Parts: sequence; structure tokens; C-alpha cells
Amino acid sequence: MSKAGAFDLATGLGGKIDKSDVLNAVDKYEKYHVCYGGEEEERKSNYTDMVNKYYDLVTSFYEYGWGESFHFAPRWKGESLQESIKRHEHFLALQLGLKPGQKVLDVGCGIGGPLREIARFSSTSVTGLNNNEYQIARGKTLNRVAGVDKTCDFVKADFMKMPFADNSFDAIYAIEATCHAPDAVGCYKEIYRVLKPGQCFTAYEWCMTDAFDPNNQEHQKIKAEIELGNGLPDVRLIRQCLEAVKQAGFEVVWEKDLAVDSPIPWYLPLDKSHFSLSSFRLTAIGRFITKNMVMALEKVGLAPQGSQRVQAFLEKAAEGLVAGGKKEIFTSMYFFLARKPHLDGQ
Repeated sequence: MSKAGAFDLATGLGGKIDKSDVLNAVDKYEKYHVCYGGEEEERKSNYTDMVNKYYDLVTSFYEYGWGESFHFAPRWKGESLQESIKRHEHFLALQLGLKPGQKVLDVGCGIGGPLREIARFSSTSVTGLNNNEYQIARGKTLNRVAGVDKTCDFVKADFMKMPFADNSFDAIYAIEATCHAPDAVGCYKEIYRVLKPGQCFTAYEWCMTDAFDPNNQEHQKIKAEIELGNGLPDVRLIRQCLEAVKQAGFEVVWEKDLAVDSPIPWYLPLDKSHFSLSSFRLTAIGRFITKNMVMALEKVGLAPQGSQRVQAFLEKAAEGLVAGGKKEIFTSMYFFLARKPHLDGQ
């Protein structure tokens, strides 16, 4: 699993946004969020613009710190972060019962880290759906490097309006992606539509748990930081997410918050009290170095104006995620496996 270097971080900052317009894009993005006076309905009605700006601004930071797979994972003692991430991806493939040659859809695929891992693990053909032009371009490059460009591809589209015929895919998964949807039921209905009858959809969702108290100001602050730092219109409760799956027409095979039994907390890589050489860039020292590096790159003009502000709201996101995890009011890995019934209802 490759990691971007400092030069990649500097040149990638802003994605497809013109470098001279990055600061303006940061301004517009921040104003969508509660921390800057934004409203939930505005985020939902403008989710395409908000999420696209977010991923143009943050993708190079993600790849620099996290690698090619932008997600968390439950982790065993003695297991590295990267090993746990791969195992988390393999788990989805096993739950879906993937077989060689099947046609699979990755909804909200990022730059395709999980797509490549699952395609190689299961010998399937995986299509990545993504509405961000910069991430797709990056993903195509990485597919060629990995040698999966003949069996895996990308489609630029909104997952609320997929450009696929009904009953197109043998299996569908989403990894910490459909949390960006303004309407969970609408998103899941589109997934239901393009999935073949009798086949399964599985996902890892970001959710607030039952321990979240909407009247608790500290809980609200944590939720707002997670939304700001991760391009989210809202963070749904687990029960709302589960109900949306059912309302879309799926039969739920099983579901569980995988964070509950994780021997090592999922948020540990972002916890400033934790130190790891294998994920050094995510540690407090690593993030301090990144902050100062970005400051220097911006000062000499190698990184666009506004880069430090992007790093700052990502730092705020990390703080919110760790606080939400420690208080058990938020999970990054609510899992469900759901089946689309056969046409005869069997």
C-alpha cells in the first residue's frame, strides 16, 4: 500500500480546484457547517458541491497520512493499522460471498484502495462510483500501477442518481461513504435498484450511537466537528440508518456496531496520547510536523493559500472523532449485510 510523500501532498492540495481559488473554496466549504453558522438543510441541498469541495481539498492529506484506503478498522493486538484495514476490506468480500468473475460496485470509492484490494482478494471485477473528478483521476493512475486497470474501472456519478441499468451488479458495498448522502433512504433505494435480486449489499456506516444526547452541548460540539472535518451533511443515528435500509426494500441479514468488540479502539491512530512508528504521520508528533511542513510549503508558494486552513479543520475532525469514540457516542463502523429479495419474494 503506497503512501504519498511531501511533494505529492503539496502538488495535490486543492485537487481539481485552481490553485489560486483554493482559499475561496475553503471559505465556502467552512460556511456550510455549524461551526461557522451553517445549517443542516443547506448542507443537504448543496451536498454535491460541499462533498466535492471537501474531497478536492483533503484527498492529498488523506493519502499522505492514511495511504490508499481512507477508512478505519477494528484491530487486534499485535496487528498494524494497515493490516487491520486490509482485513476489514476482506471481511466485506467474505460477507458478500464474492466469487471470481462477479461484477461488483463500490459506492463512494475514494481513490480506490479498497476496490483494488477486494478485486485482487476475490478475483472479481469492481466498478468504483465516485463524483469527484480528482479522486477518479488519481484512482485510475493507481489502478494502472497495481495492474487491475483491465478488470476494474471508475464511473463519475452521484450515488443518488446512478447511471446504471436496473439489476446490474452481483454485489455492492460501501465503506464509510454513504454517510455523505443527504437522504439515506434515497441512496439505499438507488443501490437496491442496481443490485440483482437475491444478491447482497453491505456497508460500514458512520453513525451516532444511542449514547448520543442531542441536548448535550458537548455531544453537539463533537458531532459538529465530525461533520465539518469529514464533509458530512449530518450524522445519522444507528437506528435511523437501519430503518433506512429496511425502507429501501432490503432484508437485513445481520448488523452490528463492530467498534464495540474491537480489542484496540478504532480511533487509536488519531489519539494524541498514542505513538506508533508504523503510522507515524497520524501521531501527535507526525501531525505537528505535517502542520509545520504545510505552513512552510504555503509560505514559499509550493502549496496554495488556504492549505493550512484545510489542515486545521482536519485536525478538528480528528479531535471530534477521538472524543466521539472515547465517549462511545459515535462509531465509524456500524456494519450491516442486507439482501435484495428475489422477484418471487423467496
